[in-house]
Amino acid sequence: MKVQNQIQGYVRRGFEQVREAFAENFARRGELGGACCAYYRGEKVVDLWGGVRNKKTGEHWQEDTMVLIWSATKGLAAMTLAVANSRGWLDYDERVCTYWPEFARNGKENITVRQLLAHQAGLFALDEPVDRTIVADLDRLAVVLARQKPAWEPGIYQAYHALTLGFYTGELLRRIDPQRRSLGQFFQDEIAAPIGADVYIRVPPSIPNSRLATLASPGPLEMLFRFPARMTLDLINRQSKIHRALIANPGVAICRDQKHVYARDLEVPAGGGVGTARAIARAYSVFATGGRELNLNPATLRALSAPPIPATHGFYDQCLLRDLRFSLGFMKPGPVWSFGSDCSFGSAGSGGALGFADPEAGIGYAYVTSQMRAGLTADPRDVALRHAVYAAIRPFSDAFLRSLPASTDMQPG
Repeated sequence: MKVQNQIQGYVRRGFEQVREAFAENFARRGELGGACCAYYRGEKVVDLWGGVRNKKTGEHWQEDTMVLIWSATKGLAAMTLAVANSRGWLDYDERVCTYWPEFARNGKENITVRQLLAHQAGLFALDEPVDRTIVADLDRLAVVLARQKPAWEPGIYQAYHALTLGFYTGELLRRIDPQRRSLGQFFQDEIAAPIGADVYIRVPPSIPNSRLATLASPGPLEMLFRFPARMTLDLINRQSKIHRALIANPGVAICRDQKHVYARDLEVPAGGGVGTARAIARAYSVFATGGRELNLNPATLRALSAPPIPATHGFYDQCLLRDLRFSLGFMKPGPVWSFGSDCSFGSAGSGGALGFADPEAGIGYAYVTSQMRAGLTADPRDVALRHAVYAAIRPFSDAFLRSLPASTDMQPG
């Protein structure tokens, strides 16, 4: 099948180069199946999908195909707290224990919501055993979380809370929501449903397997040559920070299910989101264009757009071993991972997924894929698509120039 015949969807006039970049992803950058969507000033200007959703069966990616987006889920979870902040339920600079008194144990009493959401709380791993049954029981999980001791004095270092961030923010949201809803339920009720976004943090049993893309892992040679050697060693070292944060107890494998593709009725708000690029871009578009559809407070949107505040020892991440920027639950642009303008906020997922809002440009963007790739910085497929989107709206603007990553990110994979 020719590449062009694999691609379906729509681009508004003037955005044809995005379709070309999407086609090149299949022809030159090893794409298997995926989707890209972009909104510009509230209008959908790109909505493309193509390839296959299942490598074993060869079934095609459809308009409504959804896929696991791993840590890009963190941005969706952060949206729920932004809604809570907008309604006056949550102050980002208040201590977590103000809303969750049991949290004030074992050195956590002074941790602020802002520090927690910036991965500066020292709570990147759990010492007590946590399995699927505990994750499914939010009351039991809350007890474990409250007992956890920070790895160091909170606020001193940054360390990526790969899975724990979602568990902590989920319980925090339960404490401030008058209805005591889980984060996944809140997201559906207050964000996804009002804007018609087909994305879930808690995948219901009603979603058929036929709508879900299965993930293809990167090959061993790609892992060897494209993944940083030190990170590879840390991932297999059971004592390393990133192994404890990402692989162990309960580990990212909890998001998948052999029978149902992905876990159902289980919330992993830092890594278990499943959705379409269209839905994710739509949500970010609302945040990029004033938030009227969700009645967002302008002060909240200004806070999300503001520069990130570093830990005492800066933005160097003790888990990911590089300079990364986080603020209020979102990833922010920085020297290692650049996207959009300086005021942009979003979240990337392992293997290539990315969603973000750029209020300066009025962009809501998302890219999702079934072919995971190795690497910790911007995926070449996503970079090509983002370049094409920004080139279509402002080819010589400062925002476009700032969206350019390091040249190494542009190497075909």
